Amino acid sequence: MKKVVLRRQKMGDQGTFGVLEVDGLEFVTGELPWRDNARGKSCIPAGTYVVRWSPSGKYGMKYQLQAVPGRSHILIHAANHVGDEDKGLKAQVDGCLALGTEIGVLDGQMAVRNSKHSVATFEDHMGRQPFELTIVDEYLEAGNPGENLA
Repeated sequence: MKKVVLRRQKMGDQGTFGVLEVDGLEFVTGELPWRDNARGKSCIPAGTYVVRWSPSGKYGMKYQLQAVPGRSHILIHAANHVGDEDKGLKAQVDGCLALGTEIGVLDGQMAVRNSKHSVATFEDHMGRQPFELTIVDEYLEAGNPGENLA
């Protein structure tokens, strides 16, 4: 089973942003801000998860993280905005992971860019086979509780 690593580097109201690495390929990532693992409001806890190619009602077949504590239906799918909707920001995820080629500003908010292409590239590279995903909160390891991306 392939090993994939996601290093979260910045977190704030506009989202949690990092880099996902597999076999020398890198993608930027966007997730909701950390909100105590609240369903539909938060990114998931850092840790190691098995990820399987699975059916999802809204997105068709997508990679889905397995055995996420207190959560279900956590997908890897295309999205741009990952902000805290309770603070008036846009979000196109409900706790899932978005992939892209860069982080930029879209509609006045930090966003993941080139997401559809990146997700397709990732899915093709992974061959729709299961893999192990390890998520590390580097912003915490550096002693930084997160940047204010409000």
